[in-house]
Amino acid sequence: MHVVKTAKIPCDAVSARPLIRRLLLTGAVGLAGCTSGSGHGAAAPAPRVAAQPAPGTCHARGSGLLSLPDPACTPGAVNPAVTQATIQRTICVRGWTSRVRPPERVTEPEKAASMAAYGDSGSMRDYEYDHLIPLALGGATNDPRNLWPEPGASPNPKDAVEERLSELVCRGRVTLAFAQRLIARDWIAARAWVREHSEQH
Repeated sequence: MHVVKTAKIPCDAVSARPLIRRLLLTGAVGLAGCTSGSGHGAAAPAPRVAAQPAPGTCHARGSGLLSLPDPACTPGAVNPAVTQATIQRTICVRGWTSRVRPPERVTEPEKAASMAAYGDSGSMRDYEYDHLIPLALGGATNDPRNLWPEPGASPNPKDAVEERLSELVCRGRVTLAFAQRLIARDWIAARAWVREHSEQH
């Protein structure tokens, strides 16, 4: 089954707080390896329903609105067409995410299969089929490594983190790679960083 070509964000067992300190110290150079691809690819083919992990094989961390996806199933993946060099032609253009977002005819069956993978038996209305690295930060559009059944309908606490990080990237305050790595590793820790950063500026 064909899916949009993506580059996987590496993950390891580093806790969130030391990671954030290290990212702040290394800056853009140390984070360049988070993304791949030249950003010069042709338009992506029409999206198709992507295969999901087997039922019951994924396990969310936490509970409720402050849940984190299973890093083994959903480590995050990026769209190679979105790089630091292309953000002003892609994610920073109003309406761009709407143009690349997969249609419901694709995402609804994927969402049901993803819920089964995570062992979620509730109503589909109670979950958002969420891009871990959001489209507004160059997340892969239809890669199961970047999508998971986030508890709670949108808007939710993670949405505010995504919006603020997107704003910081487009204003040149942080690099795209930094924002992608931050939210992929632990969006709850990213929320704390965003709050602290907002207070300082």
